[in-house]
Amino acid sequence: MRLLSKITVAISLASTPLAWASESTALDDLIAAARQEPAITVYDSTGKIVEQAANFSARYGVQAEGVKSKAPHTLERIIREAQANNIQTDVAILADAPAAVAQLLDTGFAVNWFPADLAAMVDERYRDPLAIVMAPNVWTYNTALHNHCPIDNIWELTEPEWERRVALQDPLGKPSYVDWFNQMAQHGDEAMAAAFEARYGHPLPDTEESATAAWVKALAANAPLLTDSDSNAAEAVASPDQQDSFLGLTSTAKFRDNADGMKLGICEDLDPWLGWTYPSIGLIASGTQSPNAAKLFLYYLLTEEGIAPQAQDGKISTRSDISLPETEPSGIGALKAQLFDYSPSTAIDDWENRQDWQDLWMLNYRR
Repeated sequence: MRLLSKITVAISLASTPLAWASESTALDDLIAAARQEPAITVYDSTGKIVEQAANFSARYGVQAEGVKSKAPHTLERIIREAQANNIQTDVAILADAPAAVAQLLDTGFAVNWFPADLAAMVDERYRDPLAIVMAPNVWTYNTALHNHCPIDNIWELTEPEWERRVALQDPLGKPSYVDWFNQMAQHGDEAMAAAFEARYGHPLPDTEESATAAWVKALAANAPLLTDSDSNAAEAVASPDQQDSFLGLTSTAKFRDNADGMKLGICEDLDPWLGWTYPSIGLIASGTQSPNAAKLFLYYLLTEEGIAPQAQDGKISTRSDISLPETEPSGIGALKAQLFDYSPSTAIDDWENRQDWQDLWMLNYRR
């Protein structure tokens, strides 16, 4: 299916793929070709895309408009435009990797493109589909109530001490959370099992389907406080007037609010991980009239200048040679080795198993 979609896309894109003989020559060719094409429209779930598109236009003399749009709306838009043969969206940056693969790549509505000259700087697992940034979600505590994180092991979140005192977005309304469960089961289950044994001194009973599934069930049964946003989870943990000790899962973007009195701290050295990352996938609409401008925009997002507005929120470029700025408020740049890292290459498995993980959560959640 993926092969068929790539063939379909190759036919529908107007230009011949560029030969990346060298970075300077190839980029010059790409810029020249992009300047001959119509302006592009780029959709992303972050408002930073407006600034990024304006910066792109100023840098290359290629007109681009950035539009903030939630992933489900962008997906529906691209599908409808493709079905109507009326392409208005040229580039989509989607914070829903499984849906991007299943609904756009595998249907031929969009194409993946990776600049081969960046292969030495971007790990292979981030190339197909192309992950632009990895957004960290971290376990947090209140720095006014604790000198350091009050737990050392992720299994402690399932214990009576933290009953009704863990805040996170509702996994039934946040697909990336159940994707995270599936990713841990695929790629991190041994670490989850080891953390259980380190905490309790004996192996996890072999009656459990997986260590991850056992943890998800136990967390749901411990009656966590479910919210509809990262902001509400962060408020529950670290609002300036909070007197009760909560732990929470939030994006690193929420650490900007510490400047306004919030008291968020990252649970460093948590076994096995202090949090996890989730990708934003960059795709080109198959019927775009500006394929070279679209490619150039994705290339720009893989530069330090291009990703800078999002880097301020702690979003980590998939280029290994681009670091987060020192002014990024959470400090996650120094701790990224402690994050469980999402693998976009297995995103389709997440798509196929979303319902199973949602059912597991729903059946075990205790209010």
